Amino acid sequence: MRTPFLLALLMAVAGCASQPAPRVAPVDLDALTREVAAAETAFAKSMADRDFDAFASFLAEDAIFQPGPDSLRGKAAILAAWGKYFEGAQAPFSWRPETVVVLDGGQLAQTKGPVFDPEGKPIMEFRSTWRRDPDGRWKVVFDDGTCLCGKRG
Repeated sequence: MRTPFLLALLMAVAGCASQPAPRVAPVDLDALTREVAAAETAFAKSMADRDFDAFASFLAEDAIFQPGPDSLRGKAAILAAWGKYFEGAQAPFSWRPETVVVLDGGQLAQTKGPVFDPEGKPIMEFRSTWRRDPDGRWKVVFDDGTCLCGKRG
């Protein structure tokens, strides 16, 4: 014997199951790819301009930088470690995105490209993972690089 409550609950669940799924707005991957490329370019410009505050504005609070065997976890740790790169008039390195890909859902992206020494010679390849915040801004959540040590000619 079913109680009225159980019967009402079953009817409610059945009613929900028959409702169409909410429509999700289509994602314009080309536009998002341009946004991420612009964000990465501005991020790199913060180093060239020696603008530590601008650099910080691109980091998510929960970001992880993997500069080697040890991780820098969190924006505060990254800024503490990277402050030294903003000392002096000339940037110790520069970078630019060459590859940008965005997930179909439009919330995550990856940028990849060369890192150059002050003379413009490629020394590394960086990879950054970007997350789109609810306000539409892109923030770095993960960053690492690969040495080009054996690949230079």
